[in-house]
Formats: sequence, structure tokens, C-alpha cells
Amino acid sequence: MQMKSAPHLLNEDRAEYERVLEEALRNAPDRPDLAAIGQRLNAAQLRTMALNATASITGAAAAEYEHYVKIREETRASAAAAVTHDSVQAPDGPAERGAGLAAVIGALAPVLAGTAAVIFLLIGYSLRMLEPVPTIARSLVSAGWFFGALAAVAILAAGIGLLVTALRNGATQVHAAEAPDELPDEVARAKDAWRHALVERGVLPFLQTALNDPSVDPASTTPPRPLGRIPKVGYSGPDYSSPSKGATKGQRPTFTSPDFSSPDFGGPEHQPD
Repeated sequence: MQMKSAPHLLNEDRAEYERVLEEALRNAPDRPDLAAIGQRLNAAQLRTMALNATASITGAAAAEYEHYVKIREETRASAAAAVTHDSVQAPDGPAERGAGLAAVIGALAPVLAGTAAVIFLLIGYSLRMLEPVPTIARSLVSAGWFFGALAAVAILAAGIGLLVTALRNGATQVHAAEAPDELPDEVARAKDAWRHALVERGVLPFLQTALNDPSVDPASTTPPRPLGRIPKVGYSGPDYSSPSKGATKGQRPTFTSPDFSSPDFGGPEHQPD
């Protein structure tokens, strides 16, 4: 199952988030507040909902996560600087220079000795076909067999050297593979603090909300609303309705529009009797 992307959660920590979620679901039967698992929503549905809501759940422990990432990056930077310093200083020693020279000689000796053996043997046996046989032919053949034996010894020594190097590198790789599991104390404490905050403030409240809210749709990708509502502050908008009659002092007085209807009396020529 592919987890939704969380803006502040690094890729290397998403597997840890899934492990925390699995542990919370596995230990849910031991918690009375999660006893409703399996009645309306099962563990698989809750897992899917929690993976879809990764960003909101992990955001509840953002402070602890930022501290954990900071400590981890500082530790990695210090370790990388130490390794770089050691690799720069190591070739300066006489033992390393001697090992490098021996490796070069071990690689060239079989090639040079084998080439010389072929040349001397080819020339020596070619001269022995002549009549009379030159005296130098026997010396060339003897030299060719000498260099052939030297090439065989050099090949054997090079093979032993390669075997020893492979065994040494294999042991180093085993230690390097075990190193990531052995976190420094400060990094381990920061990781434990993040995991605890993630469970207590993120995963468990999310699961409780999902179980206690009957309107939650397990197939929806929208995370459920939190249990706690935002409290209503003691302020309300102004009342723009018209004021009633008999307004007290300080209130705006009421006004009525003037009556522009015709007057109930006529002109001078229409005086009443």
C-alpha cells in the first residue's frame, strides 16, 4: 500500500510512521478508548484512513520530528567529516605507501615475467632448429623457463593477495551494514521522543475520532474532523437591525421619511363653508 505524501515527513521516515501505526493498531485491544475497533470500522479501514491522513497526523508531532531530524543530520555530518579526514590522512603513512607499491608490483610482475618467458622460449627453440645449434639457444631456453616459473609464482602471490583483500573488505562491509541500526544515544532519544509524541498526539487521537464519529466514511480520503471543537469566543457581530421605539440614551434616534401626500385643504378659492 502506498502512503500519501506528507510535506514535512522525509522519505526515509515514512516506514517508521507505518511501524508506529501498526503497533498502535496491534495494541488497540488493550486500550479501553479503542475497544470499538471491529464494530463499525475494522483495523484495515482505520489503517487506510490513517495513511491517507499522514500529513495531519504527523503534524501533531512536528516539533519533536524537527528536533529528531536536526540531531540526526548533525550526527551524520560529523561522521562524514571524520571519515573524510581519515581518508585524507591515511595515505600519508609509510605502511599505506608500501602497500600501494606492493599492489603495483604484484599486478605487473606476472605480466612482465610471462612476456619475457614467451620471448626467450620462442627465440631459444627457434635457434635450436638450426644446424649447427648456436650455443646461446640453450641459455635462452633456460632463461625462458626461469621467467615462466617466476610468472607462475607471481600469479600465485597475486591470487593470495586478492583473497586476503576480499576477506578484509567483506568484514568491513558487514560492520558498515550493521552501523545504521546502532544509533547514537542522542539520536535514539530524539527518535523515541518523536515516536511517543506521534502516538499520543497523532495516531491515537485520530483513531479515537474515527471510531467515535458516526459520520466518518471509511472509503473517504478526507480525514475526520477532530473531537474537540473550536471554542466560541465571547464576541458577536454588531446588530444591524433597526432600533425599537423608546431607545435609551446613547442609541441612534429613529427617523421617518416626511409625508409628501397632498394636504387635506384646498386653495383660497376652495375655502370651507
